[in-house]
Amino acid sequence: MEWTRRTAWVVRRWVASVVAAVRRAGEGPGRERDLAVQAGKAALAAWLAWAVVGWWLEAPMAFVAPWVAVVLVEATVYRSVAHGLQQLAAIAVGTAVATAGALLLGSAMAAMALVLPAVLLLGQWQRLGSQGVYAATGALFVLTGGQVSVVSSAARIAEAVFGAVVGVAVNVLIRPPVYLRDARSALEDAAREAQEILDSVADGLADGAWDGQAAGSRHERALRLGRLVDQARSAIGWSRESMRGNPRGRRTRLLSSHGKAYDDALVVLDHVAVHTVGVTRTVWEIAESGEEARPPAGITRAYADFLRHTARAVRLYGRTRFAPGGSDDRAAERLREAVEELRRTLDEFRRQLPGAVPDDPDALVTYGTLLAQAHRLADQLVRD
Repeated sequence: MEWTRRTAWVVRRWVASVVAAVRRAGEGPGRERDLAVQAGKAALAAWLAWAVVGWWLEAPMAFVAPWVAVVLVEATVYRSVAHGLQQLAAIAVGTAVATAGALLLGSAMAAMALVLPAVLLLGQWQRLGSQGVYAATGALFVLTGGQVSVVSSAARIAEAVFGAVVGVAVNVLIRPPVYLRDARSALEDAAREAQEILDSVADGLADGAWDGQAAGSRHERALRLGRLVDQARSAIGWSRESMRGNPRGRRTRLLSSHGKAYDDALVVLDHVAVHTVGVTRTVWEIAESGEEARPPAGITRAYADFLRHTARAVRLYGRTRFAPGGSDDRAAERLREAVEELRRTLDEFRRQLPGAVPDDPDALVTYGTLLAQAHRLADQLVRD
């Protein structure tokens, strides 16, 4: 009975996730719609390849063409072309070696014992990349497909070539995939998360609530912020790759205009992530150390004020840098004003620090570390 309820719960969750994905795909542009479009393109490529090779030409191994067409509707145009060339080379090598082995030995079984180890080793050749495994696939098609002849092997290679041409052509000509939106969203997510963490730490300090559990949770969020920045870096790499060989020229110009801004944003967000981890770790350690290690209320409020201005500057930085139409002069001016206010609160914190802990070297080291992290972050925002 318990197993049945568990299975029903899993099925309901799966159905709900599928329904939600379908709804998101229908509502507007996004990852779900991109996946749906790519799936439809792959199916179309397979249908076209089969219609020509299987239905019209009635080739004996017609399934090779749609199979190759499907796997070459890749995530980017560049990968479709690069993997297509590698895959065709691997299939041709495997087919040629298997054909020669079978004809020389006169036995498919004997040829398989000798040819498969050889083509599997050839498949490890670096120039074939991830497509090297298709050398063994091509050899198996030859050795398990009945009578072996040079004509039938050449036909298989021709079918693979046609399928590759169809797959690449469909991917290039029908809504070639781009990932500018994914890169921008990933950067926005990282900036938003940093802002929320800093605001949360500032609220806790201003209220004087030195809750060790809450501080630990904020520190865990800060550690995950670095992974969000890494995801943004990966998304930018996908964006650049998706532009290579992509005929959507307008998007290419858009990426080139945003490319430097995105690279600069990664540097800034890396600094933000490191600074946020340092702040949350120090606050957590103070919260866990007891009341005697906690700073005076004046220092706490000053640092909370600085963190709020930092969060505001990061939020404005995200809106300025990642706006779809690019930043305007007014937004840039607001960001400059926010950074100047950030520097003012930082200077105020620095002035208060020496007098607040004159006889506590350990506390001075702790707050000095926070001050150094804050200076580096502010300097990075000003420089960018």
